[in-house]
Amino acid sequence: MYTEILSSPATFVIEPRGFLTGQLRVPGDKSISHRAIMLGALAEGITYIKGFLEGEDTLATLEAFRMLGVTIQGPEKGGDIRIHGVGLQGLQAPRVPIYLGNSGTSMRLLAGLFAGQAFNVELVGDTSLSRRPMRRVCDPLTQMGAFIETTYQGTPPLFIHGGRFLHGMEYIMPIASAQVKSSLLLAGLYATGETRIIESTPTRDHTERMLIGFGYPIEQSGASISVQGGGKLYGTAIEVPADISSAAFFIVGALISTGSDILLEHVGINPTRTGVIDILRRMGAEIEVEESGIVGGEPVAAIRVKASKLYGIEIPKELVSLAIDEFPAIFIAAACAEGQTTLTGAEELRIKESDRIQVMADGLQALGISVKPTPDGIIIQGGQLQGGEVNSHGDHRCAMAFAIAGLAAKNTIIVHDCANVATSFPGFIGLASAAGLAINHA
Repeated sequence: MYTEILSSPATFVIEPRGFLTGQLRVPGDKSISHRAIMLGALAEGITYIKGFLEGEDTLATLEAFRMLGVTIQGPEKGGDIRIHGVGLQGLQAPRVPIYLGNSGTSMRLLAGLFAGQAFNVELVGDTSLSRRPMRRVCDPLTQMGAFIETTYQGTPPLFIHGGRFLHGMEYIMPIASAQVKSSLLLAGLYATGETRIIESTPTRDHTERMLIGFGYPIEQSGASISVQGGGKLYGTAIEVPADISSAAFFIVGALISTGSDILLEHVGINPTRTGVIDILRRMGAEIEVEESGIVGGEPVAAIRVKASKLYGIEIPKELVSLAIDEFPAIFIAAACAEGQTTLTGAEELRIKESDRIQVMADGLQALGISVKPTPDGIIIQGGQLQGGEVNSHGDHRCAMAFAIAGLAAKNTIIVHDCANVATSFPGFIGLASAAGLAINHA
């Protein structure tokens, strides 16, 4: 039912006028909202959550745990939720397959969590999720003793066999992926001995921070993170900061539209997530970050953004994993910058909700920008955005990126296949309109 309530219009229409002003607060962080539900359900006692993101992806995670016998009250106004945790061994077998919609985070993290249960679970998703690769998480879980069946292509649905004996291991991450890391850490809660993850490139660390917040000891040393199985989680209170991935669209929108001046409130600025700010500043962006403290173990800040003259750059590879979800918005900034912007080392973008490199390249070309997609990145020659019709191919971040491009376009932009915006940013049209974007739906 909730998918019907939250679904966004399928087509956005953006007129070529406007600039962004005012104080804005975007919805709660999606990554943190997912993890708060998961760990709250596995904790002993009650967990209180404020600011939970009521998007389709996170609500899919919430509904999954209700199917597993967890009592969850809410969400109420303001994203307030109360979870009555059942402990690590208290989940009940679901009666039917668990449907996760478009949420790759839910599926990959839950694969690790369910690998240690006594019962079988089948995880299914929508058409887009059913095309996304899962071997990257299933293979290391198998090394820990899990038994997970996928399609021949290594895609969903996943059938996870219960009653397996998991053992800890040391795993050197072959790719930068917070989802794989988190899945293995969750499996490690059920494994004998130590599970140690070694990253070659830092990825978002929300799971590690939240485990500590729930009273579960972890060890961190340099690029190494480890947990011992057999511990306990304890209910706690969590306040979810505003999502920097959602804020990124307004940051870029303000930068590219003359006269813009906005203040984004209570944004999470976890250092593993602020690559978008670092990249845009290198392009000449005027962005002020006013740190305001720590909330639930996560740093938050108010972010002030003014219209700025941008210049093309070669994006440093060390920043790629720290901005992986924000590149659709960054590509719009690059399209409006003077000179050439080059991205490499970002092949991960090709296996998101869409092939984001190709979808953004096709759309920018349709809007009059010279773009060359590469196997692991893109080359964008900045210029004048025109107008035209583009297709987001059901990717929420591409849809919102093309929408904010309208602030710098000469003519109307029409963006098709936008319904999935509700997965991460319910209310995007309303907030964007209030801030000054001339957006409507067809």
